[in-house]
Amino acid sequence: MAITDVAAYAHLSDADLEAFALELDAIRRDIEASRGEQDSAYIRRAIVFQRFLDVAARLLIAGSRGKVGWVLGTGALAVAKSIENMELGHNIGHGQWDWMNDPEIHSSTWEWDMAGVSSHWRFSHNYRHHVYTNVVGVDDDLGFGVLRVTRDQKWQRSHLLSPLRNIALAIMFEWGIAAHGLHSEHERATTAAQKSAITKALLRKVARQAGKDYVFFPVLSLRRWRRTLKANVVANLLRNVWANVVIACGHFADGAEKFEPAALEGETKPEWYLRQMLGSANFDAGAVLAFLSGNLCYQIEHHLFPDLPSNRYAEIAQRVRALCAGYDLPYTTGPLVRQYLLTFRTIFKLSVPDRFLSATSDDAPETASEYKFRTVNTLRVPGESSGQTRRRGLVTATRG
Repeated sequence: MAITDVAAYAHLSDADLEAFALELDAIRRDIEASRGEQDSAYIRRAIVFQRFLDVAARLLIAGSRGKVGWVLGTGALAVAKSIENMELGHNIGHGQWDWMNDPEIHSSTWEWDMAGVSSHWRFSHNYRHHVYTNVVGVDDDLGFGVLRVTRDQKWQRSHLLSPLRNIALAIMFEWGIAAHGLHSEHERATTAAQKSAITKALLRKVARQAGKDYVFFPVLSLRRWRRTLKANVVANLLRNVWANVVIACGHFADGAEKFEPAALEGETKPEWYLRQMLGSANFDAGAVLAFLSGNLCYQIEHHLFPDLPSNRYAEIAQRVRALCAGYDLPYTTGPLVRQYLLTFRTIFKLSVPDRFLSATSDDAPETASEYKFRTVNTLRVPGESSGQTRRRGLVTATRG
């Protein structure tokens, strides 16, 4: 089963948990106090670069005659779309730059280059996912409703198709996000009129998006419209697959834990911090790869501080990693290829009934709980009464 008692799973006492949260609060205060011109210059440069790359890519696609020009232009367009999707659309939508009070770079006004409506996504993602991260039956992003990523999701015959669903989801990722946002908005709508307005908003956005990529730009290319149309289709496909890879690595890799709804009962801020940290995973990246992923290679830091500027995540990561080491907590990360292959392993493995799986439901790479430590000897905490003990730290206990 998934984790029910987050603190018990992490082997933290109440005092440890409070101290842990205070140190994370200190990180937030330090970053908020130091936000300034360098940060605002960063996001403005990112916007200019993305727009320049988009224009240059489209000119290269339309103006070049050979295959090399088409491949380079299409690749550049895919990169521009990926940057807009993650470093701009995703992070601006989280309110990371709202402190600038710039109406053009604000979560309430930015509309991203994707089929889904930004406002729909902000509710389903910023609220449903980030507040209730990896809580089974509450976080709709846990498998996106089509993939089984924990044994706590009851196996159904349709899960046999999960490997194929995963490929289809990667290819159609922007449309999946659009449908996901529509579903979340419909769930909170109270009248038929509201649902109708929500649906119409999505249809208008889809029409604009499809019209731009599949009608407007091809028409501008005149007789070479097929060349441009093909490039736009491929660029969107590459952007979709890349976004899917980044998201999967941050949420479905081994070490990104899952939680029972009971973990939310009376949840404190320190426990929320801990759940975010244990429920996320990073992948190793340099500056270029971090930028291309919207700095979501730092998914742990993003889930701890979703509204802090993304360009500060590398700095925050150093402090969070040291904090994990100090409290004997895991800091889940690894090479991008390895992390993604782990998500594939989970999806393939959980596509079959549990009776074919080897590990227990409390001690599997993709599903764990505090009950995996039933047989672990406890280690007395100095200064506590004789009746109070706790186990070793989580990293040590897992290895032992």
